[in-house]
Amino acid sequence: MAKSKSLALTDSGKAQAKLAGWLVSPTIIVIAIVILFPTISALYQSLWGFRGIDPSTGFVRDSEPFVGLENYVNIFRGDTGSRFWNAFWNTTFFATVTVAIETVLGVAMALIMHKAMKGRGLVRAAILVPWAIPTAVSAVLWKWIFDAHGAANALFNTQILWATSDWPAKFAIIIADTWKTAPFIGLLTLAGLQVIPDDVYEAAKIDGAGAWRRFMTITLPLVKPALVVAVLFRMLDALRMFDLPYILIGPRKASVETLSMLVQDDASNLRYGSAAAYAVVLFIYVFMIAFAFVKVLGAELVDEPNSGSKLRLSQFFKRSKKPVTSTRPAEISAAQKGSTVTRAANTSGKEQAR
Repeated sequence: MAKSKSLALTDSGKAQAKLAGWLVSPTIIVIAIVILFPTISALYQSLWGFRGIDPSTGFVRDSEPFVGLENYVNIFRGDTGSRFWNAFWNTTFFATVTVAIETVLGVAMALIMHKAMKGRGLVRAAILVPWAIPTAVSAVLWKWIFDAHGAANALFNTQILWATSDWPAKFAIIIADTWKTAPFIGLLTLAGLQVIPDDVYEAAKIDGAGAWRRFMTITLPLVKPALVVAVLFRMLDALRMFDLPYILIGPRKASVETLSMLVQDDASNLRYGSAAAYAVVLFIYVFMIAFAFVKVLGAELVDEPNSGSKLRLSQFFKRSKKPVTSTRPAEISAAQKGSTVTRAANTSGKEQAR
């Protein structure tokens, strides 16, 4: 009898696993088409050179020559290497600075949007407007602002050539990108704030905790899972920055040129092999940053048995439900006891009166 039950459970488990495989297979196929195929195509294309003129015949080649890893070697040497390292520095600089500023402003925006006040819906809509505007449109708007005769110079009574100078161009990109994408971090952080129960803050107030202590010991730890995801998404997006500096400052500007702009520049000049090599290097760089980011901070988002004192995502939701499940029975039992005592006192009083 026991053997038949175990066999039945095993068969049902196999059937469920088979059904799960069939249900997941469309997603795997889509991921393979969207991610794996372009990656493999880029790797294959990076092994071929520019068609150009064949030096042995003096005529244009009919096909692209196979050059192996020469495109990758050329990235790191000569003038091409200097241009690559400049773009690498710009990409890393913009990603680090903009994400850091956007995180601070995004958390502040989330706290403002979460606060109960009149016109909260209007404030939320106004904060999210920059994020809803397409990047190309916002780049054109900021290009007008940072023009030599634009609003920025008129406001500060200066004559700065934002598009042609080195650091002014960088500052223009940082300001425009922060204005555009800080609401994104604020929106995801707001979702984390709305899960935190108000009873936790009320208990902290009773214990004498100030606003800053409540933020550091309650708000920040409990909102950390949502904030980590928001910062990760923004970091990956900033490392692929292309349209904002390309439109706001212009192409082939050493002050703001990024790795994505190098890919576009070579592809527009029909150097598809070197463009694919740049794309592969950028892919590896973004993958390494994402892997390191998840390895360092993302471990706290996984419910691991040996995680020690780290805040796990499961604990985050358990804390939010604890006040509701634990206080209700106590309140109900206390109310029932109180009503029983009251009825007993009224009954005894009536008997004495008789």
